[in-house]
Amino acid sequence: DPTHGFTELPLNTSNYQIQKPYNLPLCNRYSFVNGVHKLWVYSTDKPLSKSSPTKPRTEISITGYNYSSNVWQFEGYGYVPCGTSGVCIMQVLGASPPHATTLQLRVYNGSLSYYRDPILVPNVYDKWFRLNVIHDVNASTVKIYIDGTLKYEAAGRGGNSYHFKFGVYGQINESYYMESCWKDIKVLKKM
Repeated sequence: DPTHGFTELPLNTSNYQIQKPYNLPLCNRYSFVNGVHKLWVYSTDKPLSKSSPTKPRTEISITGYNYSSNVWQFEGYGYVPCGTSGVCIMQVLGASPPHATTLQLRVYNGSLSYYRDPILVPNVYDKWFRLNVIHDVNASTVKIYIDGTLKYEAAGRGGNSYHFKFGVYGQINESYYMESCWKDIKVLKKM
């Protein structure tokens, strides 16, 4: 179990900062029903702020647990419906320029990948999967587990402050409609 040796930290709605198209009410792009976060966005939507040059997104940014050292873990159960493509569904934000992120998990044409490659799960559509991401800052490594199996270990990308994000964030060649669902989100730390 990837969570072995980690301590789960308290998490509630106050830790969820939701980023969405700046000109829309939250309920137009996010719902929370029966424990499931549903986040969706369209490729024609506005960015998260008027001044932002980034592509459209609806993402939950976990606040209160920014970290700069030690070993941290994100756990969540994710779901991506058929048709959602060219999208980032989970990020470890923070890196050294020119990078902005230590990790992006993306979906292209049904495959879940680390950035653009390698592919971690060739067919991820329409099924729940358990995701565990372990970021060892001091060792500068990121481990990605899907359904309890280590799928990839990547080197860190520098930086000095990090936090976790999940949802949908358009990338290159994104589909018109993008959606992901999440439940049982946890933040854990090796004590």
